[in-house]
Amino acid sequence: MQQWQDNPVREILAGAVATFALIPEVIAFSFTAGIDPAVGLYASFVISIVIAVFGGRPAMISAAAGSVALVVAPLVRDYGVEYLFAAGLLAGLFQILFGFARLATLMRYVSNSVRTGFVNALAVLIFAAQLPHILNAGPSGLAVMAAGLAVIYLSPRVTTKIPAPLICVVLLTLACSAFGLGVPRVSDLGILPDGLPLFHLPDVPLDLGLLKIIFAPALAIAMVGLLESLMTAGVVDDQTGTPSDKNAEARGLGLANVAASLFGGIAGCGMIGQTVSNVKYGGRGRLSTMAAGGLLLLLMVLARDVIDQVPVGALVAIMVMVSIDTLDWGSLRRLRTTPTLSNLVMLTTVGVTILSHNLSLGVLVGVLMSGVFFAVKVAALQQVRRDGDLYIVEGQIFFASADAFIDAFDPSDHSGPVTIDLSGAKLWDITAIAAVEKVRDRFLRHNLAVTVKGCTLAGDAP
Repeated sequence: MQQWQDNPVREILAGAVATFALIPEVIAFSFTAGIDPAVGLYASFVISIVIAVFGGRPAMISAAAGSVALVVAPLVRDYGVEYLFAAGLLAGLFQILFGFARLATLMRYVSNSVRTGFVNALAVLIFAAQLPHILNAGPSGLAVMAAGLAVIYLSPRVTTKIPAPLICVVLLTLACSAFGLGVPRVSDLGILPDGLPLFHLPDVPLDLGLLKIIFAPALAIAMVGLLESLMTAGVVDDQTGTPSDKNAEARGLGLANVAASLFGGIAGCGMIGQTVSNVKYGGRGRLSTMAAGGLLLLLMVLARDVIDQVPVGALVAIMVMVSIDTLDWGSLRRLRTTPTLSNLVMLTTVGVTILSHNLSLGVLVGVLMSGVFFAVKVAALQQVRRDGDLYIVEGQIFFASADAFIDAFDPSDHSGPVTIDLSGAKLWDITAIAAVEKVRDRFLRHNLAVTVKGCTLAGDAP
């Protein structure tokens, strides 16, 4: 209960900041997916409420996200929004199964270099998403954005009781209305909801044809959404110094996406920009997550006319601040002191994510590079020492070190029995076992007796 009761005023205010950060992003992502903004906003409300109760990472903001929007855009274009709801429903079921199968624990194999690259790439993408607004703002719009940034960074010197982004939104909305500035408003971004979301079963034929259409997109939604949520949860873990239950987060996200799909919304996942904003302004419990979604719908429905008048420049200023705070500036300063291979993994993750606008692809490339570099490092630790007709092997023998292991033995340099001592080595896979057999056969072909002792398999060799 402490996750709900601890400092409720602070939690609600932090969630309110995340709400204003959600509005432009969700509307923009809705257009990316080819759906009405109301579909994204309804989803964000439902997902926030459900994930607040069932998620495994308090203080994390989940909603309709860009990574999912990119995945579902072709499905919406080719088959329509009803198939989107069906795919989201199936994706949620996949994520629930992933959670019960404890697949989320695989996140421990994602290196810190990949996580840093993920954070930095998202910071760049968040800022890049604001560029159309900045480039088309005109003198008045740019002035509003500049004023917004000034308020955000200077107001904490006056008071920290009210989050700076909220002060920014209120002051700039009043100023633009008072002076009649002709700048873009939230109403220019799209049609907002005018009521509560209603229960809605996807209007699709229930047959094998449906499964053929939605299976691949649903699996992609499940994987991409879960990956982004778990990476975001890891960021919150680091920022708050508290642990989270990644498998519970997977199950909670699955339930949230099932619920969103049944209430006319797009599937979603964790949103790092809004989450960082929530944590920055004091969000630590589940109440901040629920407040973000609840206030979003409350503002959209009850205060729609007021929200319509919020200048887009104020929201852009908030998102620019979020992008600046999201970027791990320390990682840039550490480039000269951290290992070159780690830097290469981080920068590659950033580059692939930015160029492809595909979070999962960037992380996948980073994980593969980390795995290759790790294998090379471990393989280099293997040693084969010779003492007459005795070979002493130390280190790890596996697919990456097997060839070097084989090359260390020369039958032509012996005339009598040979002993290979593997007591200080471990055989990790079938390639290692095959390597030992090849060495033995090589000696036998030269009519040399060979004794292998101390052979140890590391667990169940795959």
